[in-house]
Amino acid sequence: MVDFELLKRIIEAPGVTGYEFLGVRDVVIEAFKPYVDEIKVDKLGNVIAHKKGSGPKVMLAGHMDQIGLMVTHIEKNGFLRVAPVGGVDPRTLIAQRFKVWVGPNEYIYGVGGSVPPHIQKPEERSKAPTWDQVFIDVGAESKEEAEEMGVKIGTVITWDGRLERLGKHRLVSIAHDDRIAVYILVEAARQLAKTDADVYFVATVQEEVGLRGAKVSAFGIDPDYGFALDVTIAADVPGTPEHKQVTQLGKGVAIKIMDRSVICHPTIVRWMEELAKKHEIPYQWDILLGGGTDAGAIHLNKAGVPTGGISIPARYIHSNTEVVDERDVDAAVKLTVKVLEEIPELKL
Repeated sequence: MVDFELLKRIIEAPGVTGYEFLGVRDVVIEAFKPYVDEIKVDKLGNVIAHKKGSGPKVMLAGHMDQIGLMVTHIEKNGFLRVAPVGGVDPRTLIAQRFKVWVGPNEYIYGVGGSVPPHIQKPEERSKAPTWDQVFIDVGAESKEEAEEMGVKIGTVITWDGRLERLGKHRLVSIAHDDRIAVYILVEAARQLAKTDADVYFVATVQEEVGLRGAKVSAFGIDPDYGFALDVTIAADVPGTPEHKQVTQLGKGVAIKIMDRSVICHPTIVRWMEELAKKHEIPYQWDILLGGGTDAGAIHLNKAGVPTGGISIPARYIHSNTEVVDERDVDAAVKLTVKVLEEIPELKL
């Protein structure tokens, strides 16, 4: 099962898109150190952990940025106006607790403000809030007090979320998207006993705003093969027909066939299926029509890169209560390790 404490450190470290240096980057570097030959941080902030080999060059990417908010204005009475960084639904902000990051690993608390239903008009109660109606309350009574607390225009904000167990096999937290994949990369590096592949484990930046970190890191590495590790939708909840659920929790790692950003190389897809069957790794399929992953940037690098995707089913993506299943995480680690062990023999 998962190393809960390691996963907790990776998930709970701050790292809103573009601000990964606030905490998560250092946690990821320390996590990789014992298992690779060298680590570097490129100009955009990607962490590239290199395990040297003489065989094909393989890039595995999992993004370490998380969605969040950015302060755009401080009201005279101390309330903060915010904009989304990545795909944030304003409905998920009301009556929630937040961490306002006033420095690296330094935060103050805030809450998502809202107008009480008692004084709302009947037609207002049935409408989702707009960004113009969203604000964050940090307890300040004036703009000057908020600034004294460390808040500036451009300050980033995350939900106040922790990694917790949910039932027997489930884990709930903010930022499983995509810190769970970063954890899988670290575990794969730890468990990888022998391979001739020249392996680059990359914790990418700025995935949530356009796969930017994967684009520049793929250009620098110029891999022979690429794999993106990311969460995918598990809509296995009441009210969703089975054919629209995409994946289900507890049914295994999901082998990506297609999403909005990539059509995975068919030979790699079938080869991964054969690996899963050969090593008795539970798996399911991932066809995601409404989102993309770092695979979208990797496969378009230079003259093209044969690319696959390893997906982790997750419920309630892009909220502060994302849920994954430990059994799916374990299956993803196993498949990732087998991909690296046997990819030198792959023939396209």
